[in-house]
Amino acid sequence: MTLIKKNFNKPDVTQNPPYLKVETIKIGEMTVVKQTYQPGWKWSKHMKPLAGTNTCQGRHFGIWVSGRMHVKTDDGQEMEFGPGDVSDIPPGHDGWVIGDEPSVFYAFIGGNAPK
Repeated sequence: MTLIKKNFNKPDVTQNPPYLKVETIKIGEMTVVKQTYQPGWKWSKHMKPLAGTNTCQGRHFGIWVSGRMHVKTDDGQEMEFGPGDVSDIPPGHDGWVIGDEPSVFYAFIGGNAPK
């Protein structure tokens, strides 16, 4: 096994949907995604038109490092996440930034990440 190092100063891929910056690093068999949500971002407002689904169908496992995010699942569960929280959010949810600070989340994905 070989030591590998990458840095989010030079991500492999950067995407900029509305009110959101998504930076992706593939390292070995893992993928780490840094998601920076700007104040005012809401999945159902900004991503639904792009995704073509009523709610987000992705699973989000990772850690929140700044800001606050509120999530509501299709079955009615609601939870707020903030700095230091580790979350496992299942497919079928809406989410939105709370407050005036960007919400930053690092997601960890085993194997090949979806493009």
